[in-house]
Amino acid sequence: MNGNKADSYKKLWINNRRYLGNKYKLLDFIKQVVKDECRGIETVADIFSGTGAVASAFSDRRLITNDLMYSSYICNLAWFGSQKYDPGKMIDFIARYNASSPKRENYMSKNFSGTFFSRSDCMKIGFIRNDIDKSFRAGAINDRERALLITSLLYAMDKIANTCGHYDAYIQGAVYEKELELSVPQASNSNHPGNVCYNTDANKLVKKITADLVYIDPPYNSRQYCDAYHLLENVAGWKKPKVYGVAKKMDRKRLKSDYCTMKAPEAFEQLIKDIKSRYILFSYNNMAAKGNDRSNAKISDGDIMRILKAKGDVKVFSESYKAFSTGKTNLPEHEERLFLCTCYDNNK
Repeated sequence: MNGNKADSYKKLWINNRRYLGNKYKLLDFIKQVVKDECRGIETVADIFSGTGAVASAFSDRRLITNDLMYSSYICNLAWFGSQKYDPGKMIDFIARYNASSPKRENYMSKNFSGTFFSRSDCMKIGFIRNDIDKSFRAGAINDRERALLITSLLYAMDKIANTCGHYDAYIQGAVYEKELELSVPQASNSNHPGNVCYNTDANKLVKKITADLVYIDPPYNSRQYCDAYHLLENVAGWKKPKVYGVAKKMDRKRLKSDYCTMKAPEAFEQLIKDIKSRYILFSYNNMAAKGNDRSNAKISDGDIMRILKAKGDVKVFSESYKAFSTGKTNLPEHEERLFLCTCYDNNK
């Protein structure tokens, strides 16, 4: 790429989006605990990876990432995939997308105009998403490049969306002041060749993988991620499903997590039993019964300690933290806790 081209585009980094439970601000805390307490960490598995913020802190190791949401999986593939990509090609694609002014109706314009996005932005989103898959089928881009372009689109959508940070509802009567503009993801072309990204149920995945450190950051409460981010999930998967209701949600049954229900303690216990790792680092805040019913943690401290102690020696670390929330709750003495379990079976 020439110097003028390199200076003419906006850059995109992994932390440039809002996300429920995002741990980006806690990375120094997490890394310090691992540095002080764990030895010989060569493979890190982040099995509820979300945006991939925590995985990014261990990019110098072999990474295993996983998320049940395809929109999170495709972003993880973009940031952590081992396949090489052409940065100049990505700049060219994104410059073409930003300059486009499509007029033809598409899935987005027919279903979402005047809701989370303006009609013109919906036309553009639909055109871009169609073109990405068309280019992939034609062999013009590889799997990693496809993931990078979808990631750029999802981040751009999230930046201008007519919401309060999630897609449970949009602000009616809003003025659409911002226009869709994609930026170029600054993803490494030197990721570990053994990196693997999964899109499956974490409880099923742990039966098949091994790692030196497994990081666990499941949903805390009843707020399902597929409800909060259904539109991004829709665009990422691009199956063009029927949508329903005011918020234009698709069928999300297969994306519902047991960790948002009363089944959470049982699911967590089975997860821990099936993990094959030297260390387990479990992130869980101290909401307990501080918030409303939807905010309250689904797994009690008593259950956490009982389950982890059956697996190994446990230490608890905490740090004050103001988490991103979909509401305006500002709880006092909110802490993010890290439960470090040194597993009996794999540390002999």
